[in-house]
Amino acid sequence: MHREFLMGNEAIALGALAAGVNVACGYPGTPSTEILETMGKRAPEHVHVEWSVNEKSALEVAAGAAYAGARALVTMKQVGLNVASDPLMSLEYIGVKGGMVIVVADDPGPISSQTEQDTRTFAAFSKVPCFDPSSVPEAYQMVQDAFALSEELGTPVFLRPTTRIDHAYQAFDVVDEADWPVRAPEGFAKDSSRWVIFPRLSVANHAKIERRNAELSRRLSAYQGNFIERETGSRSDGRRLGVATHGVNYSYVRESLTATDDVRVMRVGTPFPFPEQLALEFLDGLDEVLCVEELDPVIERALIGVCGKYHLDVRVRGKLTGDVKPSGENSVDYVGEVLDAFLGRSAARDEAAAPVPSAPQLPVRPPVLCAGCPHRASFYAVKRAMRGKKTIFCGDIGCYTLGNAQPLDMCDTCLCMGAGINIAQGVYHVEPDTHAFAFVGDSTFFASGITGVVNAYYNQASMTLVVLDNSTTAMTGHQPHPGTGRTIRGEVVSAVNMEAVLRAIGLTTVEVVNPLDQATAVETVKRVDAEPGVKAIIFRSPCVALVKPRNRSHVDAEKCIGCGSCYRQLGCPALIPQADGHVEIDQSQCTGCTLCEQVCPAGAISGGVII
Repeated sequence: MHREFLMGNEAIALGALAAGVNVACGYPGTPSTEILETMGKRAPEHVHVEWSVNEKSALEVAAGAAYAGARALVTMKQVGLNVASDPLMSLEYIGVKGGMVIVVADDPGPISSQTEQDTRTFAAFSKVPCFDPSSVPEAYQMVQDAFALSEELGTPVFLRPTTRIDHAYQAFDVVDEADWPVRAPEGFAKDSSRWVIFPRLSVANHAKIERRNAELSRRLSAYQGNFIERETGSRSDGRRLGVATHGVNYSYVRESLTATDDVRVMRVGTPFPFPEQLALEFLDGLDEVLCVEELDPVIERALIGVCGKYHLDVRVRGKLTGDVKPSGENSVDYVGEVLDAFLGRSAARDEAAAPVPSAPQLPVRPPVLCAGCPHRASFYAVKRAMRGKKTIFCGDIGCYTLGNAQPLDMCDTCLCMGAGINIAQGVYHVEPDTHAFAFVGDSTFFASGITGVVNAYYNQASMTLVVLDNSTTAMTGHQPHPGTGRTIRGEVVSAVNMEAVLRAIGLTTVEVVNPLDQATAVETVKRVDAEPGVKAIIFRSPCVALVKPRNRSHVDAEKCIGCGSCYRQLGCPALIPQADGHVEIDQSQCTGCTLCEQVCPAGAISGGVII
């Protein structure tokens, strides 16, 4: 053993390696991304690690590995689980031979996601056991426990960390790399009665799953991750109180409670199957219980069910009763306020607290496309070309979602990955006079965009696909994808040719243009839009994080007329308007992309070089 200072995601990766994982697959998505990145850097050569094309593919690759007796890890964020849910729901009925752990990183807030979703609820829906860590060391241990349980029961198992666990850091002891087990999977054994899903098999296995989970509920009551701490006596008001919590909220509760607070605490580390026997022990003798959790009232509903089943006269409070907010991320301060109200300690705290001067309000910093981002040039070219025409701009998930912000205002819809392509078709079929554009990134095109293009071509839509190809998966940290010609381990492989894919579908018009060459870009958009059917423009220019600036642009103060056209039309953060109406360029941000040079009506900006 040795000690390391690890991020939660790094701890999960090392925990999987300590468990003898053979295959690790996933698709990048904050807050889960660093798990697989750590695997790519630290896993031995005999461990197969891949960025899969999407979460569905990742889960199916892992399923094949687990069918062959390997231990497989799959990583994604909560919205990625939606993509993987199709194979998952059947996989739970089929089962696995080797262990399979599906790490779904939830994003309460949400901080960097379309939705708030609670994988604990999905675990109950899919009948898949779920582990819910409360700290970085516990995430390290739980992934190992999850593998052991998965292999023993022949079922996939969830590990559900949240952002504050994924991105927290802590120093603790981990297994030495030399001691990581090297497991030799026994291989796939043909057995169609086990591996081929048919209604008869599903009916039989469903019954087994229900019996298994009922037994697992009893067994997990003794699991080290589920426990009761602190004891409650008879308070001055006669009430005996308890707090039930989980995940990072357990840390918030512990931080808020003092030695004088008379309250029993239950920490739930396996929300499904719920540890019913432990809950009975926790509820014994209590009058009221407060459930502190995020996001869904999972523990609250489970405790209400236990009270009803065993006729216990305990009042259960939480989200359903309005004592805890029904949505959003919790914090240490918020949990403290909730406990103040529940324990009746607010007044005493207010009297004892010394006056604290209020901190100044932090300035609002909205997200914005980086200075020099080629997506800004792509959006601006389309905007110029389509000015005055009835047009819809359907966006997608990625950096380019920020094209919705002023002054570009080039994102009319955004639903989920790949959806913009199909939404554009739907609008066209209802309003054929609309010029329908769908924007998608290069990584998203491979992940979930191709099928939408096939659908458009097959169903004879008229739309323009705009692929914003910046040669990386920029929003989640510049991971490779099938079009980059690199793998997660840096291996050079044959890149998938996007133009060839589009032409193979049947598109006859596929144009590739550098968006930083505005004159050519605008002319290309006008020409391609005028053609019928499905056509594509690939705006290809590397992300500014991948290339070093050559020559930065600068403003000739004598030529600048103070019209503000550059910053008013582009919104580039490197363009700084001055009090006298003129503009300066922040040299620390400028990349010399030349877009502002091409926009300036006075020719006052120069010095950049189109890359």
